[in-house]
Amino acid sequence: MDQMDKKIVEILQKNSRASLKEIAGETYLSSPAVSARIHRLENEGILGRYIAAPDLKKMGYHIQAFIHLDLSPNQKEDFYPYIENCTNVLECNCVTGEFSMLIKAAYPTTTELDDFINNLQQFGKTSTQIVFSTPVPARGVQLIASEDAENSK
Repeated sequence: MDQMDKKIVEILQKNSRASLKEIAGETYLSSPAVSARIHRLENEGILGRYIAAPDLKKMGYHIQAFIHLDLSPNQKEDFYPYIENCTNVLECNCVTGEFSMLIKAAYPTTTELDDFINNLQQFGKTSTQIVFSTPVPARGVQLIASEDAENSK
């Protein structure tokens, strides 16, 4: 990945719907060159899926929570398919520390969240934190330093 690839990835992280023309304008490449680079980045697995980021509260999901789960290693075979099929689970991460799983979920009500947690407890002890606000929403990583961005113009 060269600096131009990194610039393209940064642009797509901010707006995955950016047109080839917009990206070309910011990178000083032709639209076909941008298209070829994006296609290569997708084939190499650097660019994965493109998703929309809806406002969950406006969509009726007023409760977001982080749920810690203490899962024993021998339960992973049953747990992974279970959690993958839970449509309200936004993320599930295997982590270090007291708990082995960190799950991010969104539900319309606390009652529905409580039902999910009760079902989750078949796999182990849980600890839940409700999200009050999100001062830094999910975002991409900075791939090129500011000075590199200036030099690539």
